Amino acid sequence: KLGDYFKKLPITTKQTTLRTASQPQRCCTLFLTTKMRNVAGLSTSEAQKSSDMFGKCRYLDEITGGRGVVFATGTPVSNSMTELYTVMRYLQYSTLQQKKLTHFDCWASTFGETTTAIELAPEGTGYRARTRFAKFFNLPELMSMFKEVADIKTSDQLHLPVPEAKFETVVAKPSDIQKEMVQELSKRAAEIHSGTVDASVDNMLCVTNDGRKIGLDVRLMNPMLPDDPNSKLNVCARNVLKIWEEGKDQKLTQLLFCDLSTPKNDGNFNVYDDIRKKLIAAGVPENEIEFIHNADTEAKKAALFSKVRSGDVRVLLGSTAKMGAGTNVQSRLVAVHHLDVGWKPSDMTQRNGRIIRQGNMNKEVKVFNYVTEGTFDSYLFVRHEVA
Repeated sequence: KLGDYFKKLPITTKQTTLRTASQPQRCCTLFLTTKMRNVAGLSTSEAQKSSDMFGKCRYLDEITGGRGVVFATGTPVSNSMTELYTVMRYLQYSTLQQKKLTHFDCWASTFGETTTAIELAPEGTGYRARTRFAKFFNLPELMSMFKEVADIKTSDQLHLPVPEAKFETVVAKPSDIQKEMVQELSKRAAEIHSGTVDASVDNMLCVTNDGRKIGLDVRLMNPMLPDDPNSKLNVCARNVLKIWEEGKDQKLTQLLFCDLSTPKNDGNFNVYDDIRKKLIAAGVPENEIEFIHNADTEAKKAALFSKVRSGDVRVLLGSTAKMGAGTNVQSRLVAVHHLDVGWKPSDMTQRNGRIIRQGNMNKEVKVFNYVTEGTFDSYLFVRHEVA
């Protein structure tokens, strides 16, 4: 038994459902031990709630004969191959014990392998060799084992009446200022890799964060810098305006996703306010542009979504966290604009799922991906291709 703590749980039924969040790698990642070193794609982080849920799953399996837990998620594996191992530990621990695969290195040597490839460096300049745990083998055997607990339905199996999506990548040329900043990032990265800079002073997390800002708009680094008319922000604003004009009669709507530079009402420059000002100056009524961040309660959010569905609000801006899941506004959606790239492929799937969805009155919709050439945007898109 797992102890008196679990025996005191208020369990009133032999069937208990534990619903995972839309981003399972954040809430369900269990600590694992491995002898692998310097391998990307492995996460050895842990959280107390993950260990707590694992213990409860094991207790429920004991008292129900392995039939007490049901997971419901659309993204069981979204960013790392270790997530499948984690899900199997939650739901198939006894099976892993029988097959002597409870230790990660045993499981990994049976079903996966590391691959080394040349990939774009995070600072956006040059290339590097990187080893990743990113390839399955013995896949039929792995899926046969996993399907003992998994009922998998993909979108192509459901044949839902969703609109046809046309994807377009809009490439903006970097300004001279952006090129200089990217070169500075390259120098910083070289110093960090050489060990001449203390991690408390500068590190790769700071470099990648600055790289994302530079790719989006240089004014995020310094608000005194000029607004480049050819930046991807301005290109996006022109596309939104054009589609807004074309869809006036039907009150067609659009979504803009941007995870960086969300509005904080502190007077500092942010992408959201900048785009809204430009759209209003071009003739879009202010009441037709909204931020998802202004709907800070469920009631406000429901009212906002209703306005988008009716076409009263025709341009809605938000982040993946606030607008990526549970946003049912597809009725009149004709275009989605991605100003930045999500960290995980599942982020982009969640975003696009707002428009490629049944209940949309449009037969064809557009998905725009905006990137700035020669910046950190390139690295993020390469990561998504690898995943």
